[in-house]
Amino acid sequence: MRNMIAVLSGALFGIGLYLADMTNTVKVQGFLDFFGSWDPTLAFVMGGAIIPMAVAWALTRSRKPLVGGEFPARPEAKFDRRLIVGAILFGMGWGLVGLCPGPALASLSYGGIGGLVFLVAMLSGMLIAPKVSALLDSKP
Repeated sequence: MRNMIAVLSGALFGIGLYLADMTNTVKVQGFLDFFGSWDPTLAFVMGGAIIPMAVAWALTRSRKPLVGGEFPARPEAKFDRRLIVGAILFGMGWGLVGLCPGPALASLSYGGIGGLVFLVAMLSGMLIAPKVSALLDSKP
């Protein structure tokens, strides 16, 4: 049951990205082009995700998930090297390509070599991330 809910949630997320045109790299890069032809639609997509999630966090403080387990704890808010380096790398990839992991996976459904190249690069980064993380943690 839990896996079925996860698959349905992921499919709904992918459909939402597609309908909002967030798999269109030009549209996403337009959001990042503040001094050119700025396209604010991504801000509405982000708000449409952040606002319900904030409400969900507020409503689930003393409740249990329907399909078992526990809700994850709220992450500790701290700025460290790992967060800063990760945010910079994520932002660089997002700005250069116009894709982040969710839209990249959704864009694979309708072809295109760009999405596949991005996916390979993303998976490569995921494989080397633990080594880079350990290196960053070992430096004072």
